[in-house]
Amino acid sequence: MADIPHFTLNDGNKIPSVGIGCWMGIPGGAERVYNMCLKALKNGYRLIDTANGYGNEKQVGQAVRDSGIPREDIYVTTKLPNNDHHRVQESFDESLRSLGLDYIDLYLMHWPQACISAVSMADPDAVIPPPGESPTFIETWRDMEKLLATGKVKSIGISNFSVKTLNELLPHCYIVPAVNQVELHPCLPSIELKKLCDDKGILLEAYSPLGQKTTLLHESPIIREIGERLGVTPAQVVLSWDVQRGTAVVAKTETESRMKENITVVQLSEADMETLNGMHKLPGLHRSLVWVRDTDEVFGWKYKWLGWDIGQGGFVP
Repeated sequence: MADIPHFTLNDGNKIPSVGIGCWMGIPGGAERVYNMCLKALKNGYRLIDTANGYGNEKQVGQAVRDSGIPREDIYVTTKLPNNDHHRVQESFDESLRSLGLDYIDLYLMHWPQACISAVSMADPDAVIPPPGESPTFIETWRDMEKLLATGKVKSIGISNFSVKTLNELLPHCYIVPAVNQVELHPCLPSIELKKLCDDKGILLEAYSPLGQKTTLLHESPIIREIGERLGVTPAQVVLSWDVQRGTAVVAKTETESRMKENITVVQLSEADMETLNGMHKLPGLHRSLVWVRDTDEVFGWKYKWLGWDIGQGGFVP
């Protein structure tokens, strides 16, 4: 196992600080995902992050079983799809069967918005209820809370929740989410969201911590200078920044050499942390590296409903 920190969740369970993400750019990628997960586990990864919507739970579970590593040493996350907000228990059971595991370590509500009357979000007949219409994310969370009594999931959490939607959810929680997985990196540090999550004991976990289909972070002179001085890659600088500020990360790579680099976190100085913390304040750098601003919504909800501020440069910050 790699020598990386673990974080203790608000329910007492522990989660590795660095994991491998299984979104392959399109749903599926069966053989690729299986091989990637096996390589990751061989190289010390113990956190695998997938989702019903990724279409590869079966291959993730197969890799876990074939790895030869005791199940209790591997942390598996999967997620409730938008089109199953009205059938949480059934969808959870389907994911459990697809994974072929006895339990799931962390189950996340993938998005606040629901989708009904459709097989998937891509269905042209998809109906996306606006905020306040059933099934609301509050109703969905109440059903997720019930999953803990089954003993088949250890922790439950949320994903893509902002300060706005989290503040709407929290007053109705019997169980506070253990994790909130969102896009996080030096261009999008989500400082207010992190403060709220810290105050409520919710661990922030970064998806796409290096961006998607962009080399901005890898080519940043700021990040490259720190990396060259420490003898590490730009990716290691960014992932170490995430972990050092108390956020977990899931980064996807199929390249074994990068896997080894990504899971090797380094200690950054206070000055380097301050530099990276302030990077998003530079002109044109406070932005998403995932969501391109070519519409005013994502998966049927407007950015203002999600609580996302729209930045400059054609990206959502």
